[in-house]
Amino acid sequence: MTTEVRLERLGPADIRVAIAARPLVYLPLGTCEWHGEHLPVGLDALTAEAICMMAAQRCGGLVFPVLHYGTGGGHGAYPWTIMVSPDQIEPLLVQSLQRLCDFGVTTVVLFSGHFAGEQIAMIDDIARDWNDIGSPLRVMSFAVSQATDCGLAPDHAALFETTLLAASHPDLVRLDRLATMADAPAVDPDDNPMGPHRHDPAHPLHGIFGPDPRQFDPAAARPLLNRIVTWLLEAIADGTG
Repeated sequence: MTTEVRLERLGPADIRVAIAARPLVYLPLGTCEWHGEHLPVGLDALTAEAICMMAAQRCGGLVFPVLHYGTGGGHGAYPWTIMVSPDQIEPLLVQSLQRLCDFGVTTVVLFSGHFAGEQIAMIDDIARDWNDIGSPLRVMSFAVSQATDCGLAPDHAALFETTLLAASHPDLVRLDRLATMADAPAVDPDDNPMGPHRHDPAHPLHGIFGPDPRQFDPAAARPLLNRIVTWLLEAIADGTG
């Protein structure tokens, strides 16, 4: 049986045992954001939680309930996207850090599956400001886009994010909801899959930025997740966050 590491599913006795073994908590962050017709709007949170869970199961620690509110990026006006400002998120995270410190946690890893520049800057600033006060709790910040040697470049709802989600939630990848490549090839000016033309609702990959997700290979999903988790654990061990 896989060890349960999600804090909200554990009782106080289980939490005490886990924190005594390793006083580290992962705090995953995501968004509620459009990720094409083929992926769920909670993708960023789902992948962040899955990465943190696997890391905790491998090397100890617990996973805090994932935060589905995020900030930044170019999809704010898309359907079912809800972005908020950093000053609405920061108090929640800082209060959580304070309480985790009170409970004897010595390391918190802020890990974001949403990697808009504003989101990364927010968690980096929170980690820096917290660490500057000299607390016994240390905060580290990472985003999934920072993972190295993964074999796929980060994107938005394209091949990378489709493959990564499939590793933990294959049932939520619905490529059948996109037109086939034969019926609707992705025509990109200058072969640029990141251009503003992808904001056009008439484009077959509307709101998707990166390599065509219809090229998805299910066999690549689990190795991608494993490589990202290995990178994260190495970065934590090196103290580079």
